[in-house]
Amino acid sequence: MGKNQIDGVVLCGASAYNQKYYLNENFVGLPDSIKEELRIMCVLFTEDVGGIMQLVFDEDGELEFVTSYDEGDLLYDEIGSVLKIKQYQNTKRELLEAVQTYYRIVFLGEGFDEED
Repeated sequence: MGKNQIDGVVLCGASAYNQKYYLNENFVGLPDSIKEELRIMCVLFTEDVGGIMQLVFDEDGELEFVTSYDEGDLLYDEIGSVLKIKQYQNTKRELLEAVQTYYRIVFLGEGFDEED
């Protein structure tokens, strides 16, 4: 597997190198407020830490933070990356759980088992 190869479905990401943000077109159905929060989170991450940050769903529908950086990038803050991810996992917990639930229902076909 290559250095920047991703296993799973990319939700969104941002790059400090080309200063671009990406939202997977399959997720345009998310509410605008959630899409905006995701954009801000990804862009701020790359502005603070550098490199590339992506939110990726694994095969079980778990949302993961995936980071990478160019080999010669001396400005990338590896320790800051870990700390920023922990911060987001705490402060953005509701947002991340909501997006994860959306993915599991819409894309994985999971439902809520309700008895009549």
